[in-house]
Amino acid sequence: MIKIQITGTGYYLPPRIQTNQELSPLIRKSERWIASRTGVMERRIADDPMHFLAARAAQEAIGGGPPPDCILNASVTPLQLIPDSSVFIQEALGYEGIPCWSVHGTCLSFLLALHSAAAMIQAGSFSRILIVSSETGSSFRNMNEPESAALIGDGAAAAVVEPAPDGSSSAWLDWEMGTWPEGASYTEFRGAGTQHPPDRPDKTKPEDNMFHMNGPRIFKMARKKTGLILENLLKRNGLTASDIDWVVPHQASGPALKSAPSYGIGEHKLINIIEKIGNTIAASTPMALAHANRENKLKRGDLILFGGSGAGLSIAYVLLRW
Repeated sequence: MIKIQITGTGYYLPPRIQTNQELSPLIRKSERWIASRTGVMERRIADDPMHFLAARAAQEAIGGGPPPDCILNASVTPLQLIPDSSVFIQEALGYEGIPCWSVHGTCLSFLLALHSAAAMIQAGSFSRILIVSSETGSSFRNMNEPESAALIGDGAAAAVVEPAPDGSSSAWLDWEMGTWPEGASYTEFRGAGTQHPPDRPDKTKPEDNMFHMNGPRIFKMARKKTGLILENLLKRNGLTASDIDWVVPHQASGPALKSAPSYGIGEHKLINIIEKIGNTIAASTPMALAHANRENKLKRGDLILFGGSGAGLSIAYVLLRW
């Protein structure tokens, strides 16, 4: 147990909406096909860079409070490779001199950044940490892979993490994570690395710089491994799924979210926003959290289960006392 508290959340969605009707001719699939395969009816498309989206979400999370003493960028789609995107996020917020860096764990980046923040607060390194996940993945959609192209949407979300006050039950309780490299080829962005350098046409193809996903294989593998991770986490803490007040999952896809009852999780406990925003990659989990908080669903003392899958294939779940 680490005595921390999320004291502020925020999210930002770009104003431009892309409906299934608009997307259908671009991927050569019907609106019905898109809805049934992805569970997404519309997604947002950013015309502004990721650090602009990040700053808008972060401003809501910070509210009227003081600046953070650390900024963690927990995003998959960077503004550029160097310098780190957290530098541009800090600049967009009008700050300077604040330590900032990235925590990158694909779609699980926010959860891993939250773990890092909890550990650093426990160690006394920082006392007010801003975590921001901002994604503009629509820039990398491959329209020849209709399922992934229909899933991805843009947006940003943020959270402020501080030590829990005396007498509060708020805390990071526990977590469980596993990674299975056999699933590495199921979700890929092969470009922007030394394996496929941009100046080597013999090694790099245009599609290496686009998102690739084998949805059916990921779904099958993730569903099996999720059960294992959840069973270990809940059993170790003497809990059952019925003890959880809210489940805040990575918004992977409509079918993935509909599988929650198979793990004993009631749909009424599930924060499900994928229909209107799509899969916003690492921003999807904090966005679901901020959405629930904005609607005043979360109450102090609630037991929250965060989690989902990420490229790797990785599965991670976190128990947090709100």
